[in-house]
Amino acid sequence: MYYPEEVVQQVIEANDIVDVIGQYVSLKKSGSSFMGLCPFHNEKSPSFSVSQSKQFFHCFGCGEGGNVITFLMKYENYSFQEALKVLADRAGIKLPEAHYSEQARQKAQQKEALLAMNKAAATYYYKLLRSPKGEVGLSYFQKRELSTDTMNRFGLGFADGAHSDMVAYLRQQGFSDENILLSGIAAFDEKRGLHDKFWNRVIFPIMDVTNRVIGFGGRVMGDGKPKYLNSPETPVFDKSRNLYGLNIAKKTKAPYFILCEGYMDTIAMHQAGFDMAVASLGTAFTEQQAQILKRYGKHVLLDYDSDGAGVKAALRNIGILRSVGIQPKVIDMRPAKDADEFMKTLGREKFQERIDQAENSFFYEIRMIESSFRMDDPASRTEFYHEIARRLCGFADELERENYIKAMADKYYIPIDSLRREVATYQNAGAGTPGGMPDAVHMRPQNTAKPKPKSPTEGKRLSAVERGLRRNERLLLTWLSDQPGLYLQIRNYIQPSDFDEGVYRTAATKYFAMLERHFGDELNAASGVTPGGEPSDSLSAASSVSPASVIGIFDEEEDQKEAAEMFATRIPGITDKAEREKALKDVILAVKNASLARAMQREDGGSTNFQEILTAKRQLQAIQRAQFRVS
Repeated sequence: MYYPEEVVQQVIEANDIVDVIGQYVSLKKSGSSFMGLCPFHNEKSPSFSVSQSKQFFHCFGCGEGGNVITFLMKYENYSFQEALKVLADRAGIKLPEAHYSEQARQKAQQKEALLAMNKAAATYYYKLLRSPKGEVGLSYFQKRELSTDTMNRFGLGFADGAHSDMVAYLRQQGFSDENILLSGIAAFDEKRGLHDKFWNRVIFPIMDVTNRVIGFGGRVMGDGKPKYLNSPETPVFDKSRNLYGLNIAKKTKAPYFILCEGYMDTIAMHQAGFDMAVASLGTAFTEQQAQILKRYGKHVLLDYDSDGAGVKAALRNIGILRSVGIQPKVIDMRPAKDADEFMKTLGREKFQERIDQAENSFFYEIRMIESSFRMDDPASRTEFYHEIARRLCGFADELERENYIKAMADKYYIPIDSLRREVATYQNAGAGTPGGMPDAVHMRPQNTAKPKPKSPTEGKRLSAVERGLRRNERLLLTWLSDQPGLYLQIRNYIQPSDFDEGVYRTAATKYFAMLERHFGDELNAASGVTPGGEPSDSLSAASSVSPASVIGIFDEEEDQKEAAEMFATRIPGITDKAEREKALKDVILAVKNASLARAMQREDGGSTNFQEILTAKRQLQAIQRAQFRVS
């Protein structure tokens, strides 16, 4: 679904970006902009810039950027429509009925029905727990020492032993069998027909960051299998993109999140006052979940069971967190098995001490590896030292690597010069084994989001070359959104058809049309700009041309996020004007060259294609001769 361009622009203009972002980030005036600590990556010196004149934000550290709508999309993990509605409500603007394609209308109606059904089911489970039928479930939670307030805050419920009560209730509420099955609340087989998925289980409603119920987890009463049962993925529930408890934890004042293994650990943490606890949703922790945590700009502490499985999960997730630019720490749970047991036996104050003493994740990895070697055997100890050297190769930053070399040499009594030489030997041989530490994660944090493949490469993994071409297209659109007057210089050389098919070409077509309308009366005016000329001050910022309007034309949330990235890609931080102009020209040439290459690869061989190739070659020659001006 999408809203008219003028509606999106009205909402943007009614919400000053400095005021909105200032509710989340402490901003201070610095020149013509406002600066603060970036909420999307950890930093000590402010590199997050908010421009009141352009109504745009940009982080010079990690490259995140956009307008007031994309800020809420990134920070709160909202869809475009959700962010637009929040801002409209904030400004007292009543949104008109959104425009839908028929397919989008059906999908939106289906999602609304599933969310309404989940809410109804959660209410049913909630009331059942507090009724005579829920005595078994209530007793379980009370034995786990959960207070009434905690049970209410997390909306805990119960599904009794009946196998079709929920299905009957949802039918009574007017929901179709098709949607009941699609929701994952019910299952179907030929013997029993449509029947309840959750029965004889305590229920943990799963909520997204906007407090909508999107799924359920259930823990069996007794020794039945499986012990834990979770909702399958549905149109409203993507396990890899949500975290249990984040709807509460996102409001924490603490500078960190605590990542737990399960529902009960998370709830026990919150009850003890640690409101920053979250957990993955019955599946392995994912890169998408790590990216969500990164958006909040906090540190991450791992609070995993102290058994073998917990250690294995911690080691795996350390690598995932590092891959998105987060350097986690690990909380030592010993002698307790998990957080719930720790709280009951040792208490809150001791746990706070463990948080304060949380171990550097690299030290934790090495300590876990050490247990695989016999340190009283010189040969085994030497192998251990070699393994340390190989893992030290994972630090691409020279200063960081040197700090860890010194730390390892001191801790394990390794001659530091010998360790340095060993690390250098492995690096030169390309034999480093960083394990969970990919080289890229130790560089300056960057926006690591990968473009979603689109036709004609739908479903394929993009090559490095293809990713580079996409980045050039994003850079050009970002440059145009920063300096709309540049459009007057490039319009004779670059057309929407020069962009890759799919989201990129659709976005470029929309944005170029907006720019054409905005500058239409100025294109040949003496006071304006002719193609290839210097952008005038009056045209350097087109306030009526909003990337948010482009984002809003897409139905799919992933397409909207990708479109937002197109207008918020980090432009190389070159201060010299001549170098910036050269960089812009290089980007324009790269986009045109890629377009020409695609045209030459097409097999139609007709006169139209031949003429297209000839025109593109002439434009390439013209670009080479042209001089582009930036402000």
